[in-house]
Amino acid sequence: MRVLVIEDHPDLAANLGDFLSAQSHSVDFAADGPRGLSLAQAGGHDVIVLDRLLPGMDGATLCKKLRQQGNTTPVLMLTALDTVANRVEGLASGADDYLVKPFALSELSARLSALHRRASGWAGSGGKLQVADLVLDPETAEAHRGTVKLDLTRAERRLLETLLRRSPKLVSRAELEHALWGDDTPDGDVLRAHMHNLRNAVDKPFAHKLIHTVHGEGYRLIAPIA
Repeated sequence: MRVLVIEDHPDLAANLGDFLSAQSHSVDFAADGPRGLSLAQAGGHDVIVLDRLLPGMDGATLCKKLRQQGNTTPVLMLTALDTVANRVEGLASGADDYLVKPFALSELSARLSALHRRASGWAGSGGKLQVADLVLDPETAEAHRGTVKLDLTRAERRLLETLLRRSPKLVSRAELEHALWGDDTPDGDVLRAHMHNLRNAVDKPFAHKLIHTVHGEGYRLIAPIA
């Protein structure tokens, strides 16, 4: 893999570079937000390791700019901030995964490999999926609710496709976690943060709620009863 590490702490950046290089990965570095954005925009990277707090431009803003420009390179966000609100904000900016400092380098490597596999292997399986006025086209990765185009991350599209394909049946948390991470489910309730952001996009601006929580079990997507 070709990895872009955007991290302003020199010792951590050096440790990451040494570890990833020893695993035969190619590593590029940036120590601030503007330089990181420039390198990420240049393209050619398989994954990006992005620190949340950076000089010049914070990681969430950087990630949001990339996604607005159509850059879909998987992003693993590093942060010392470990509240649910922080995770939600980081994922809402377009990050695919979230790792809290301090962390084991072996876990970071496993997360990056999983992100790369999913980004390389996922393609739409054909046929638009629809429940009520919510439509997802797996081929184009575009989602709409009515006439409104939904701005979803890759992870949110995976969750939405899974819920649409199973609608109106209950989809367990384990099934949704497997759809996102396979057998590499991260520690912490990262699924909850992704679902929070998905519901904000799919339901919050609209009169009728489509995604419903079944407490202790999972979620289901159902059309409103007329």
